[in-house]
Amino acid sequence: MERLTKIYRSRRKEVRAVDNISFDISKNEIVGILGPNGAGKTTTIKSILGLLIPDEGEIFISGRKVGTFDRWIYRNIAAVLEGNRNVYWRLTVRENLEFFAGLQGYKPSELKEKIDFLLQRFGLESRQNDQVRTLSRGMQQKVAVAVAFIRNTPILFLDEPTLGLDVESSLELRKTLRELASENLKTVLISSHDMKVVEEICERVIILKNGRIIANDRIPNLKSLFRTIAYKIVYEGMLQEELKTRLKDNFLNVTFGKMNFVVELKRTEDIYDLMDLLRSYKIQIKSLKAEEPDFERVYIELIKGGEVN
Repeated sequence: MERLTKIYRSRRKEVRAVDNISFDISKNEIVGILGPNGAGKTTTIKSILGLLIPDEGEIFISGRKVGTFDRWIYRNIAAVLEGNRNVYWRLTVRENLEFFAGLQGYKPSELKEKIDFLLQRFGLESRQNDQVRTLSRGMQQKVAVAVAFIRNTPILFLDEPTLGLDVESSLELRKTLRELASENLKTVLISSHDMKVVEEICERVIILKNGRIIANDRIPNLKSLFRTIAYKIVYEGMLQEELKTRLKDNFLNVTFGKMNFVVELKRTEDIYDLMDLLRSYKIQIKSLKAEEPDFERVYIELIKGGEVN
């Protein structure tokens, strides 16, 4: 993608949804595209898919230009946009998989093994003969993602794949996505507000803000930008209010939890002053563990701070 720009115009104002952005995705790479609401994520994805015509810039998929009505492009891309609205609600789960596989050119004799495999991987076996409209939101979301995989395209776009899922279903779907993407050697672009999805599945992230790219790097590299000397301390008993005040006064960020707290230090040797302070209040320490930066915190800091050079 080179210098992509998309402007929405009305009588009253002009909104530059995507502002001169460029990035590449390598074959078989799994990339996350992140950003707050209105950052330009959906506009970018729809432009890549040819659903929107950009005002400026060019998009190429495997060397073929998007927007030229090249059938090869559309036969090699599958997408889940807005989750459960990608399937036919009055068809059963199995019928949806059969229908979309048929659109891709698969013969009926080729379908059964592939469909059985996906039904098992997405936990849909017991509901395979139920109409999709009778399923829960989470189940419908799983069907939509399974339909994207049944097409067996080398390139896959997933827009908020865990939207509306409960914690258990989200964990299951993250695991399944990670395994399927890896096993099938697909190029995947994922848009999500769920930082766990991105951190567990993606190799690299592109972060948008106000239509521009503010970060484009591998997750470990972004984490290293915000690495601090921090420890999580689990203790017995209670922390007196006086001690809490002294911790806040003498050290950097201190976050208190239930029977634990996380403290950031200016220097590595400050750990000795911390231990002396806790010892003076007779605090019994159960465990002390160095804390790695949380990717959600990294994301928030980037959104607040602006572009990473």
